[in-house]
Amino acid sequence: MAASAAAQAPGDRLERGDAVIQNLNKGQAQPALERMRQEFPFLATATQSYALGEVWSRPGLDSRTRQLAAVAALAATGDMAFLKIHAGYALNLGVSEDELKEIVYTVTVLAGFPRAIAASQTLSALFAERRAGLESRQ
Repeated sequence: MAASAAAQAPGDRLERGDAVIQNLNKGQAQPALERMRQEFPFLATATQSYALGEVWSRPGLDSRTRQLAAVAALAATGDMAFLKIHAGYALNLGVSEDELKEIVYTVTVLAGFPRAIAASQTLSALFAERRAGLESRQ
């Protein structure tokens, strides 16, 4: 088997996808993916294999930059559920709340105020949850 074909083997992609999740989610499983795995196992495997193992593991961008791009795209398209997940990953990778706020401000120009306002509300809820989690651990 050629080296490029071996690199694309489904098992390799699944392993890379798992490594991406571990990196983004501080060594924890991703709850949304695990819920999907229960009822839609093919979709979960395809997500882990292709989206994570093939696309998110590419070397062209570091994880932090990739998450900033994802937050911007999700805010602009109005997908607040995934915005919350990826903003959480961004925070896990060291992106600051202020940097995420700047993404929202940029969205006002590119996608409009309604999308930016929805994104701001989603991020505010995420920030509050994170602060509450930190306080409960102290």
